[in-house]
Amino acid sequence: MLLSRTGVARERGAPSCNSHVATTIPIRPVLSHLASGPTSIAKLATGARSSRDGRRVVAGVASKDLTSEAEKFVATLETGAETEDDDLLDAGELAQLRGQLQTLRDEEARLTAAIDGLYDGAFAGVAAEVPALDAEGAEATGGSGATQRPMEIAADVDADAAAADAQQGSQQEGVEEEEGMERTERMVLTAPVTEAAFSLLGRDRPAAAAALMAAAEAARGGPAWHAFQSQARTLKLQRTRVSKEAAEVEAALGQAERAAAMRAAAATGVAGRGAAVPLAPAGGARVAAGGRAGGGGPRREVRIVLVSGFESFNVGLYKDAAELLKRSMPNVTLQVFSDRDLGSDSARARLEAALSRADIFFGSLLFDYDQVEWLRARLGRVPVRLVFESALELMSCNKVGSFAMGGGPGGGPPGKAPGPPAAVKKVLSMFGSGREEDKMVGYLSFLKLGPKLLKWVPGQKAADLRAWLTAYAYWNQGGAPNVVAMFSYLVEALLEPSGYVPPPVVETPALGCLHPAAPGRFFDSPADYMKWYAREGPLRGAGAPVVGVLLYRKHVITEQPYIPQLIAQLEAEGLLPVPIFINGVEAHTVVRDLLTSSHEQELLARGETGAISPTLKRDAVKVDAVVSTIGFPIVGGPAGTMEGGRQAEVAKAILGAKDVPYTVAAPLLIQDMESWSRDGVAGLQSVVLYSLPELDGAVDTVPLGGLVGDDIYLVPERVKKLAGRLKAWVGLRRKQPAQRKVAVLLYGFPPGVGATGTAALLNVPKSLENVLVSLRKAGYDLGPNVPEDLSGLGEALVTALKAQEDQRAISRGQPGMAALGGGPAAAWGAACGAGEMSPQRLKELLTYPAEWGPNEWGPLPFLPDADVLVGRMERQWGDLRAYRGLNTSARGLYQVPGLQLGNVWVGVQPPLGLEGDPMRLLFQRDLTPHPQYAAFYKWIQHEYGADVVLHFGMHGTVEWLPGAPLGNNGLSWSDVLLGELPNVYVYAANNPSESIVAKRRGYGTIVSHNVPPYGRAGLYKQLSSLKETLQEYREGAQAARARCGGEAASGAELAAALAPVVEGQAGLVIDGVKLAGLEADCPYTNAAGQVLPLPSPPATPEAAHAHDAASPSSAATAAYPSSAATAASPSSSAASSHAAASAPSWAGVVDPLEFDAYATRLYAYLQLLEGRLFSEGLHVLGAPPAPPQMLQYLEAYFGPGLPRAAVEAVAASGEAGAAAVRSRLERLLEEETGQSPFEPPAQAAAAAAKPTAEELGERLDEAVKIRSLLLKNTQELEGLLQGLGGRYVPPEAGGDLLRDGSGVLPTGRNIHALDPYRMPSPAAMARGSAVAAAILEQHRAANAGAWPETCAVNLWGLDSIKSKGESVGVVLALVGAVPVREGTGRVARFELVPLAELGRPRVDVLCNMSGIFRDSFQNVVELLDDLFARAAAAADEPDHMNYIAKHARAMEQQGLSATSARLFSNPAGDYGSMVNERVGQGSWANGDELGDTWAARNAFSYGRGKERGTARPEVLQALLKSTDRIVQQIDSVEYGLTDIQEYYANTGALKRAAEVAKGDPGPGGRRPRVGCSIVEAFGGAGAGAGGGGGGNAGVPPPRELEEVLRLEYRSKLLNPKWAKAMAAQGSGGAYEISQRMTALVGWGATTDFREGWVWDQAMDTYVGDEEMASKLKKNNPQAFANVLRRMLEAAGRGMWSPDKAQLAALKSMYSELDDQLEGVTGAPPPAGGGGGKAAAQPGKAAGGSRRRR
Repeated sequence: MLLSRTGVARERGAPSCNSHVATTIPIRPVLSHLASGPTSIAKLATGARSSRDGRRVVAGVASKDLTSEAEKFVATLETGAETEDDDLLDAGELAQLRGQLQTLRDEEARLTAAIDGLYDGAFAGVAAEVPALDAEGAEATGGSGATQRPMEIAADVDADAAAADAQQGSQQEGVEEEEGMERTERMVLTAPVTEAAFSLLGRDRPAAAAALMAAAEAARGGPAWHAFQSQARTLKLQRTRVSKEAAEVEAALGQAERAAAMRAAAATGVAGRGAAVPLAPAGGARVAAGGRAGGGGPRREVRIVLVSGFESFNVGLYKDAAELLKRSMPNVTLQVFSDRDLGSDSARARLEAALSRADIFFGSLLFDYDQVEWLRARLGRVPVRLVFESALELMSCNKVGSFAMGGGPGGGPPGKAPGPPAAVKKVLSMFGSGREEDKMVGYLSFLKLGPKLLKWVPGQKAADLRAWLTAYAYWNQGGAPNVVAMFSYLVEALLEPSGYVPPPVVETPALGCLHPAAPGRFFDSPADYMKWYAREGPLRGAGAPVVGVLLYRKHVITEQPYIPQLIAQLEAEGLLPVPIFINGVEAHTVVRDLLTSSHEQELLARGETGAISPTLKRDAVKVDAVVSTIGFPIVGGPAGTMEGGRQAEVAKAILGAKDVPYTVAAPLLIQDMESWSRDGVAGLQSVVLYSLPELDGAVDTVPLGGLVGDDIYLVPERVKKLAGRLKAWVGLRRKQPAQRKVAVLLYGFPPGVGATGTAALLNVPKSLENVLVSLRKAGYDLGPNVPEDLSGLGEALVTALKAQEDQRAISRGQPGMAALGGGPAAAWGAACGAGEMSPQRLKELLTYPAEWGPNEWGPLPFLPDADVLVGRMERQWGDLRAYRGLNTSARGLYQVPGLQLGNVWVGVQPPLGLEGDPMRLLFQRDLTPHPQYAAFYKWIQHEYGADVVLHFGMHGTVEWLPGAPLGNNGLSWSDVLLGELPNVYVYAANNPSESIVAKRRGYGTIVSHNVPPYGRAGLYKQLSSLKETLQEYREGAQAARARCGGEAASGAELAAALAPVVEGQAGLVIDGVKLAGLEADCPYTNAAGQVLPLPSPPATPEAAHAHDAASPSSAATAAYPSSAATAASPSSSAASSHAAASAPSWAGVVDPLEFDAYATRLYAYLQLLEGRLFSEGLHVLGAPPAPPQMLQYLEAYFGPGLPRAAVEAVAASGEAGAAAVRSRLERLLEEETGQSPFEPPAQAAAAAAKPTAEELGERLDEAVKIRSLLLKNTQELEGLLQGLGGRYVPPEAGGDLLRDGSGVLPTGRNIHALDPYRMPSPAAMARGSAVAAAILEQHRAANAGAWPETCAVNLWGLDSIKSKGESVGVVLALVGAVPVREGTGRVARFELVPLAELGRPRVDVLCNMSGIFRDSFQNVVELLDDLFARAAAAADEPDHMNYIAKHARAMEQQGLSATSARLFSNPAGDYGSMVNERVGQGSWANGDELGDTWAARNAFSYGRGKERGTARPEVLQALLKSTDRIVQQIDSVEYGLTDIQEYYANTGALKRAAEVAKGDPGPGGRRPRVGCSIVEAFGGAGAGAGGGGGGNAGVPPPRELEEVLRLEYRSKLLNPKWAKAMAAQGSGGAYEISQRMTALVGWGATTDFREGWVWDQAMDTYVGDEEMASKLKKNNPQAFANVLRRMLEAAGRGMWSPDKAQLAALKSMYSELDDQLEGVTGAPPPAGGGGGKAAAQPGKAAGGSRRRR
């Protein structure tokens, strides 16, 4: 690639006398035949695919880097260790791996060459004017200019011309400096142009790259440019997959070669390289060789098979025990397996053979459903079976003699109850405190004492139970001697008595404390431990924070080295640990009874004992925080998981009484370090560490390490992170409020559209005022000049912060910021609080200590460099010293705008820096935050010195930064930037999906807030007039029916009776339909159901004359239908009669019965529209609803299920109001029946299921309860103060009042999600099945009875959490499958329903997963992947009955791999389709581009094993081509299709991608249409209506996308009621209106929704209404500018055809407003209204959205 440039800028390092230097440096030659076009590339790709057919890849890890460092920690730990022969590869297999690797590398090179050919064909010879470099070698727009280093940009010119140009350039340079003009230069790309070189240019000179891309598009033409983008993306995705496969093969090859080398070294007695052990493994001490060789034990061969589950750290111990057992009992063989062996074919075969000969089976901690079922099927013939602490299904296989737990193989005679005899049950009942939550603790006591007590219980069954309990006692106490004794005991007692007496159980305490400074000693209680610590502890007398640390007892008794390492490091970090080991189930009793806190002691001192347990010990130890290294719920531990969160209330009470932070931090015991580094914390491990503890209110979860092989390792760097965060929380609590420094972060993205100071569903300015008032009352320092009345301060702060966005001030740096002062907020005492940071300082803060090595990073699969973070940032953004991008001064200092009120600092979180960056849209990169973004957070911590950060509303971006999807490590940007700063996060209560991302990745302590009140849309303007006309018709029709005998009349008689009424009213009704634009929503049909055009009257001379006379007004009506509505629609019966008299005759034009049926349907549609809910306005934090808003909440919740009079009474007076109407409930309901403005199905359902008097009474009581809970909105501020004070914030389930009921209230809570292993719930499965059936019926009705072959179902995290998995239920029902649940109620498998039972074909499903669903429900992803694999492999099901298999077979014939892949999402760790970014920027030419963008971003497949984001664009395209219908669930009233950007960016773009994949338009010029079913899961009435919250009664009918769009626009954006409520919310309300206008463009872009009446009425509502326009312009001029900008864009792109006057008015208003906003907004819109890309980009507004699904 040769870049040629002629210009006036002086090159860095060039002679000052000559600014033109000629150089020619080719970067990479390209194969000439690849530049010929797509055909050759397609052939190449086909050949590459065929070369991989039949390949067997043996891969152990994901990449070479992982393996090379894993060698240090795994392969070389025990050089002399034996290697299983089955695990070694012979020379032929090694050669096969090498051949596979070479094939993949060759294919990778071929794909790269193909991509280079595309680039060369697209860019070679392209020239453009680009921004010149400044004196620092940087673009004025922010690029670093670093491309100058690897490639000098030059032109071949002679010296004289160069000198002349230099002189001219010098003169011009002075002129440009004086005038402030942007200096440019001409850049030409010369062949060969390669991908790597152009990507480098894009990084270092993004503005130049953008200009060259625009020039290339113009030069090549739109179709060719689009083809280039599509082909390049596809080839890159293929290369990504091939590279990943090559890395896996290379890793496997390296592993195999090292194993062979180690074997050879062991054979020769020579230690290989790396034999030294770098770290002592945490796997427990191995038993020394030697010992007494005995001849004891049985005379015959006894075989024992042991399978270890989630205790892999004990595998080595069990193998040692097997050796010792063999020495003491030579005829006893113990074979040791782990659950991982069940995943290997060869190991599983060995296990199966061993089980077939086994005398005793022993299993522990086995939970995987498939493994359990496999074992159950093979245990029947094993005489003695012991299973401890495993899945219930496997526990039921326990059998010792006559004792059997039942249900498993040999579980006892039929009809006999399983379990212990009655006498034993009586003994068992004597243990425990009697409390429900203490049952498991009592059970542990029984297990310990049971064998002794059972001596006195008669009967063989009791004796056999005693044997089982004795074995459990040995195992539970742990250690090799106990394990050997256990098996010796079992052999002696149950199989072959020989007189051998096993040693007694070596006991260790069930509970106690320990410390490495007191080796071999266990303290009986925390109190005893603290007495010792006060004398001998390392931090005695230091006043260090005291932290209770709960440890897993099995790790203590097996002497896992990580335990003392953890204790020592916590002390080294300045914390005083109280390490308490427990079995796991008694954690709550330890915290409740043995630990206390300052808060709890203060309550005791005041005599407030209500929240304190009476079992609290007098000598309980006072702690500042509690850390659990066990995970699970605090009540019941691992056993508590069976309760499904039922004991969460008990945990809340215990932790609330302590009122200290509760954190879970533990090493991973279910997955290894390599998988954590590669994929993040996943599966059941995520449930143990995150989902279940969050039910108790746990915050700041930190994984501390994980498995390497069978050993547990700590990552000391993570322990430092845990300690730092704990110290920060405790320090916050110990500081007085007046000394606490709080950083409040508002949001301002997307930039340029008035988003500053906004948050979803929240009125930020008014909420901020409430928070500041609360802080002042609580003693926080707001400065000396803050007045008493803070009204108006919120908007003033937002205005002042917007002023700090001025690039001119930023360019000047601190002087420019200081000159702005506090702006309008200065009147309330606010001052400029802006700061700055140098690149050098940022580098220091992002660089780890140079001396860090394995001792700090632990056994990570790779060892990071100290400056790894800086290196990654500079690879994306260039040299930090040369960066001049976002919020960076001319001197290169990163600015941190903000305002200060005493110790409260208020700033705006920076944008991510991707808006307007075309490179991200075309190329995948290792994204990092831009330098100023990182400097912003580091400045808050290290320069301002904040004690706590408050993220204000839903939602920010720091938690979405690149890094591990779950389980932060030291290289996760969220973790790096937040550091140790406590993070309190205000979040909407109805969004548990995204809040858990903030909680888990962003360390957020969530404080929930309520949603705004709900409003009913009602009817307005022409819609209201049409309803009046229909009511007149219905009255006349009802009278006509009565005259002819009603239902007894014949059809002819009824038609004759209705004819006069129809003739008089039909014209008015049909005119009203046309005026309201309802033709598509309410089509006119005949008796056969055929859709007909709306009837028209016969033309008459009078009618023709009237038409001519009315033409001007008709034109006006077309342009402004809403403004003409009042004049055009009848307002009285007299007017109606006059209009009817003058109208043409309709006699004989319409069939009376057909019109009557049409009028009925039309009236039902208006009822539907009138009753639709919307979110009215925005919520104010801590503000309880006034009676009118209370009425709106209650009316929306109960709908037609409770009389409105009763709802009004409760809303106004609470219990007193309820008492006044309680006796009249049934009569009130009867009176209101038929008058309710609810969706007809909901109304009909309510009428059909008439509630009883008892049910009405219960609903009335519930209304009183909900009112009481809503009045507790004030607790939002209380919860906020608790979090800011370092206190415990009580947890609560997040959700939707309308759907989930009162359980989501009150707000002000630390919300959490659901247990993913229970998805879908039974109710969700039932509703999902009903929805799927309705969708199939809908599709078949529209497609002549044909079944859809493929449905694309969107799986989003938010709707899945709130609906408990309804969308998953839809997928299962379409496929024909049902969930299979294990004994605890958790879903273990999705089972295919036999075709004979299903009765229809299996529909294929393309699952489009949001990033949150992908990361939060990995267990569901794996189960679905397994389901699709089995469905695709169903060889006995024909193509016409199994579309999954049909499509998989077709893909196999095309040479594709992974043909059962059906779960697609964004790249791992990344979120969003980027379609909304492109729409927001206007950087698109046609909708097909947006479909391609969606497809490129969602081509990554997920599933079992290593299918964690594998690029499979070919499979995705094949599925899209067969997609006939898309399914989208809408989960709540607040987020409709038209409210947020994600719906068009995903659902709309997916629809477009599917239609593009189906091919070019046919002969009619139209592509095949893909249907889209919208399921509004929230229904038309809330859960209080009876059935809305569960079951099938509340399942709404699916509707087509276009129908729902029209419904939403009529009920919200175009509805004066909604518009006025939103405009009244100040700057935030104006921004919400603005964003919906962007979404309107998005729907037009992706789905061609281009209905002019929507734009007409939008202009009339927001621009034509002077009062509204003035309010929006005043409240948020940037947002109003975006409204105008989007209207101009719609006109320019042909989505709307305004008349000349409208267009001129819009341009004039925009130009005037743009002048006012100069320096804030982008360039004014183009002068013309024509189409084309120029017209499509009237500004630089971005379209980012806060919702990530």
